[in-house]
Amino acid sequence: MTSTATIRPLVTEHRHDDITDVGRAHVAGPRHAIDEENRQRYERNLAEILTALGLDLDTPGTRDTPRRLFAALVDATQGYEGDPKLITSFPTECHGGANCELSQIVEGPIPFHALCEHHALPFFGRAWLGYVAHEEILGISKLTRLVHVLTRRFGVQERMTHQIADSLASLTGAHGVAVFLEAEHLCTQMRGVRELESRTRTTAYLGVYERDPSLRAEFREIAGIGRGGR
Repeated sequence: MTSTATIRPLVTEHRHDDITDVGRAHVAGPRHAIDEENRQRYERNLAEILTALGLDLDTPGTRDTPRRLFAALVDATQGYEGDPKLITSFPTECHGGANCELSQIVEGPIPFHALCEHHALPFFGRAWLGYVAHEEILGISKLTRLVHVLTRRFGVQERMTHQIADSLASLTGAHGVAVFLEAEHLCTQMRGVRELESRTRTTAYLGVYERDPSLRAEFREIAGIGRGGR
């Protein structure tokens, strides 16, 4: 890390048993269960919509399509159930400095899939996460879990990028956080302008990343942002 600026953690009172509101919201327990009566009603509604769109539901291959479609949507939105394993963190391996600053940690690419809240069509791509640890680090797998819990929902890429950054800062009390998402959106490929080549790229920088251009540049270099058209 090349920064020489004074670094302060984004969350100064973080402990294992004191997760901030932002972090708690994203590791919270399951959404309300769907009972059998409502499940059948939802599947009937989907059957009506699919029939109106032209799908013949009276064939061996399509009779279960409403059930399968509803199950697929439930599976694709599992992020609403949170992930309690995200609360696991470890002390940093401090190598000097009053605030135990460490060089940045960068993880990626992390593949993700999400559903656009505007058209309920998928968008998918890869995420890169970076942070400068303070007193705690997350296990590497937790960075993947964090991306998955916040992208397996209805949403927009711009908001999800900042939700990932805010949650990572909240869960670690990091000095700084950087997030980069790159995705293809089926709502622009299958409908509307039908643009097949474009990708959407979004970034979020918190803490020391906001103040230090060289640290941002290092993150972008490690992530390979800008190479090969990315």
